[in-house]
Amino acid sequence: MVKGTFIDTLLYTPSYGWKDKDGALVVPSNKQLWAEAFSRMNIFKTRKNWISFVSFSMLIAMLPFFYFFLFQYFHWYYVIAIVVYSMVIMGTHGTIWFHRYCTHKSYGFSHPIWRIITQNLVIKTVPEEIYVISHHVHHSKSDEPGDPYNAQAGFWYCMLAEFNHQRVSPDLTEEEYAKASRFLAHSGVQLNTYKQYQKWGSITTPLYIVGIWLLNWSFWFGALYLIGGPGLACAIFSAAMLWFALIRAFNYTGHGGGKEKHQEGIDFDRSNLSINQTRPGLLAGEWHNNHHLFPGSARCGFLPGQLDLAWVYIYSLNKLRMVAWFRDSKKEFLRKYVANGHSTHLMAGEHDKSHSEELELG
Repeated sequence: MVKGTFIDTLLYTPSYGWKDKDGALVVPSNKQLWAEAFSRMNIFKTRKNWISFVSFSMLIAMLPFFYFFLFQYFHWYYVIAIVVYSMVIMGTHGTIWFHRYCTHKSYGFSHPIWRIITQNLVIKTVPEEIYVISHHVHHSKSDEPGDPYNAQAGFWYCMLAEFNHQRVSPDLTEEEYAKASRFLAHSGVQLNTYKQYQKWGSITTPLYIVGIWLLNWSFWFGALYLIGGPGLACAIFSAAMLWFALIRAFNYTGHGGGKEKHQEGIDFDRSNLSINQTRPGLLAGEWHNNHHLFPGSARCGFLPGQLDLAWVYIYSLNKLRMVAWFRDSKKEFLRKYVANGHSTHLMAGEHDKSHSEELELG
């Protein structure tokens, strides 16, 4: 059997596979998807399932906060706080930290302290490794077999992708592991040696992920308790839980639910199914079709009315000298796709260097 390229073997292939013998996308049943998810979380099966188990445990650990909010501290002003925190604050932070910094390196901090503060601006949920490694594959294989959250395979394919499709492969060679670990080296997470990776099946050390989870939650519960008592703390942790559970749906809706839904004058990248959606764009800076055109840009709100709160944060920190540099592709976007009042599109099969990921694939 001939081994595929690095990007083909980077992720842990699910039991049902990415594609069939004819190269077509495998669309598993919901039963297969749930069975795969439970298998991937089972630490009694193998210790290498620890990162999926810990991620699921974070979600379960938030349920008591949600329970106490509903039955002991419920109030409508807490509901407003939940909506704002989950949809705006958590959403924008996800764009700033996981998407534009950890994955695409679209800007850089002037000192590690600003990176650490940015990382912990909100309640900790997703382990960086799960997001970053798979997102590089997503850009390389958007809407093709092997895309870890391919919307064409259905809603639950995307919702359960964190467990079923986003894990790094446990069978990388030492050379491949060195390449994969470089995707995370700048983020400040503690990396395993290759020998440790062979033991744990992850790039990040278990001690780091569990440690930062506990420290982050302790800080934020204490701070929220001091600010507004247990009611506010339970409400905001509930908001983080809702974002953590529902953000997976964006992988489905952000690519049109697997259907072509591009709009003229709004979505200029037709090489994949990504679309610019108003709500994620305005509330979290996630103008997804723009992002696919220029994945390395720290700004993705290119057109009039496309508010980009993530860019506001990055640009503000640059003015305060906390961010040392950034990449801004707005002028290039306007020149290439909206010049002289005439729009052009990047179509399927076309190639644009600005559209390509700057991946360290060797």
